[in-house]
Amino acid sequence: MAGRQAKALTDPIIRKTLLIAQARPLGKRDQVMILLSLRAGLRACEIAGLDWSMVLDANGKVGSSIAIPDTIAKMGSGRRVPMHPDLRKALTKLAPPAARIGPVITSAKGGHLRPNSIVNWFVVLFAEVGAAGCSSHSGRRTFITNAARNAHRSGATLRDVQLLAGHKSIEVTQRYIDGDSDAQRRLVHSL
Repeated sequence: MAGRQAKALTDPIIRKTLLIAQARPLGKRDQVMILLSLRAGLRACEIAGLDWSMVLDANGKVGSSIAIPDTIAKMGSGRRVPMHPDLRKALTKLAPPAARIGPVITSAKGGHLRPNSIVNWFVVLFAEVGAAGCSSHSGRRTFITNAARNAHRSGATLRDVQLLAGHKSIEVTQRYIDGDSDAQRRLVHSL
């Protein structure tokens, strides 16, 4: 990513943003937006373009994965992302089964939000919680960093993280991953 990178989110900031979102008039929708970024690593354009058909299984229930088609992904980087339990729960609460048609994240008028509206929404949210340096990409960066740190525990590799992120090259994925000096110290001491 050229220029300044989005800051990764800390656990206290995550808790604070979810609490603030919950208290808003569109709290269920707002929590889903945060979780799509944080627990699925979606970009603002992917959040904006997400339809219910992309998150539902054949029985019309919230499925076990998110199908992100090339049409809403950056540079045709469509992919399938396993559904995090927190996100699945939030999506289930967002709309009753009969209303699960069209866009997942809707504007006040009921249509798709534009990607720029989602970017601006995150700017306002992070300003409200005092999270300087955070943007709509912060949840995605946190997702990728956490996935890379935990990949070995689940038998995954950095290639798996690249595929989940929808990056064309592993070098791009590596630029998203924050280092941790405490973890580096523990690693060296374990050798």
